Amino acid sequence: MTSSVLYDAPGPKARVRNRFYTAIGSLALVGLLVFVVYRLDVKGQLDPKVWNIFNNAGVRTMIRDGVLTTLKVFAVAGALSLLLGLLLAVARVSEHRPVRWFATVFIELFRAVPLLITIYALWVLFLSYKGDLGVIGENSAFWGLVIGLTVYNGCVQAEVFRAGINAVPRGQVEAAYALGLRKYQVMTTLLLPQAVRSMLPTMISQLVVTLKDTSLGYVITYTELLYATRQMAGNIIVDGENPYTAVTFVAGAIYVAMCLALSSLATWIERRGRRTKTGVAVAAAAEPAEQPAVLETVGDGDQTVQ
Repeated sequence: MTSSVLYDAPGPKARVRNRFYTAIGSLALVGLLVFVVYRLDVKGQLDPKVWNIFNNAGVRTMIRDGVLTTLKVFAVAGALSLLLGLLLAVARVSEHRPVRWFATVFIELFRAVPLLITIYALWVLFLSYKGDLGVIGENSAFWGLVIGLTVYNGCVQAEVFRAGINAVPRGQVEAAYALGLRKYQVMTTLLLPQAVRSMLPTMISQLVVTLKDTSLGYVITYTELLYATRQMAGNIIVDGENPYTAVTFVAGAIYVAMCLALSSLATWIERRGRRTKTGVAVAAAAEPAEQPAVLETVGDGDQTVQ
């Protein structure tokens, strides 16, 4: 019988008990699924007429536009959050105490404030001063959502970057300083490349969170996927009822598909990083070069003397 550091291997009785609990749990899950399907069928939510609304060109167009606006917000907020996270991480490991304190307070503050409150406060701010903010004020919902996502996820990404920087062996940093490299050279050529490579799967996983958080734009009436499908369901009537359930299932499936695509990307990058060879390859042995002459005297018509 083998054992682990964390727990002892289960014996015969424990294995039988685990199989029994697994069977009971599986049956309970299947029963719950059957009950949900039954209740949906009783309520008429599985009627083909309800799901036939997705064959309408206008419905598909609204869903497509919602997906595009969601991806637009995600692309801008994701890129800005990575940039902000990088700047905050460098500031937090800075040798200058005021810079380090400012980055620490900023990160801890916006990580503690709920994201929904940040987005709503920014939206109200942009609406109140839309005349002074110009372009931002005209797109207050978009920029409120983007900046809110950027600030919160940038703070989380900053901690990811900092963890990667601190994971670099101290000996490499000391060796770099011994070679005469300056602080910014050590950061840009040694610490950041290794930190990004080691923490890349975690960074992409946080981008998945950013993608899901775009649905908070529903609160500030930004027409992302959730808000677009909610409006669409409110304007469609099938047998005297609005098809909220069917539309919610479709929107949820789209969110799951987009998040799974990003998660698959993170898994692929992690596996590729494990296979990648690092370091300097050892040169193959070569034939020794011919030993040069110890003494050469060349004269007019004289031969070389060794």
